[in-house]
Amino acid sequence: MTIEELQQKIDSWIKQYGVRYFNELTNTVLLMEEVGELARHMARIYGEQSYKKGENPNDLEKEFADVLFVLICLANQCDINLEDAMLKSLESKAKRDSERHKNNSKL
Repeated sequence: MTIEELQQKIDSWIKQYGVRYFNELTNTVLLMEEVGELARHMARIYGEQSYKKGENPNDLEKEFADVLFVLICLANQCDINLEDAMLKSLESKAKRDSERHKNNSKL
């Protein structure tokens, strides 16, 4: 599935099950909430924190999907074709960073 197809699929889902998109501000806040939930799992899986009793360590995949879902909702609301935007971003990064990382002694 392409990113554009995923954007269309989520738009159809919203119209069928969600009635309408939440407004852009609400979705921005929801995106931050979902990123926080993802960060919580990352801190427990890869960082020094441990899971509390009752927390599900198997939710990492779900949290990535939740972040992507809300991000795509926002892109749809802002009329952003994420596939085009990513291609432009990759092209820009390739020009900007063509030698930068190769010459980074820290890497």
